[in-house]
Amino acid sequence: MGVELTSPRQAASAGGIDASDTMSSFARNVSAMLERTEYRRCDKGEDLEDIYRLRYKSYRLSDMVSENPDHSVHDELDEAANCSKFGIYIDGVLVSTLRIHHACSATPQSPSTTVYGDILRPMLASGAHFADPSRFAADPDWSRVYPQIPYLTLRLAGMACFYFDAPYCLSTIRPEHAGFYRRIYCSEQIGELRDYPGLNYKVVLYRANVSAIRERSFSRFPFFRSTPMEQRMLFEVPSAGELAPLTILPTAKYYREAA
Repeated sequence: MGVELTSPRQAASAGGIDASDTMSSFARNVSAMLERTEYRRCDKGEDLEDIYRLRYKSYRLSDMVSENPDHSVHDELDEAANCSKFGIYIDGVLVSTLRIHHACSATPQSPSTTVYGDILRPMLASGAHFADPSRFAADPDWSRVYPQIPYLTLRLAGMACFYFDAPYCLSTIRPEHAGFYRRIYCSEQIGELRDYPGLNYKVVLYRANVSAIRERSFSRFPFFRSTPMEQRMLFEVPSAGELAPLTILPTAKYYREAA
């Protein structure tokens, strides 16, 4: 889900599966990798600089962005009050990153509302709200070693929907990636081909109905499950004087242990 997704065909073909498979063995492989995974919310310091550089490294490989002397990719939406930026680490090594905006009438800023404001802002004004994941980037070196990375990363998007009780998740994507979103998330296209600022390609807008696919997703991808505690640790803004947790460990395993 989201802008600049490194080829979702890599995700769909990870472990040699496609959308028609039961994915039980694939789910076990991802769940095992989840045991070695931690999430970090990156708001400042070296962690934040690292994910900006990772974006550049990933996007330049496929000429998604133009060269820049800082070897870094960021924009004003990274500073929005409704933005959460994450690093995904395996065995302590940064392997991917994702940012998520919760777009609502009070805080409408997000990548999708930037490009498709004429479609989305009337919805927001009427009370709708969305999770809008973007800036997915995976380290190309580690992606060859760990094909599970896209699923470990996109797990955050589902947790955002559950934490914010957002009925829909948006995806502003390349047209050639749309098949993945239709198969995995049953997404529907709601916006036509348009330019996205700073990218060397056009995008389309898709929307997934989170409530409609929730149980189906959990059945096929049990590693997408999470506890409310994990969701709060990832997305809750600390009160004044409180420190955010440095790292958050996935909680999907607790559902497996209880089953």
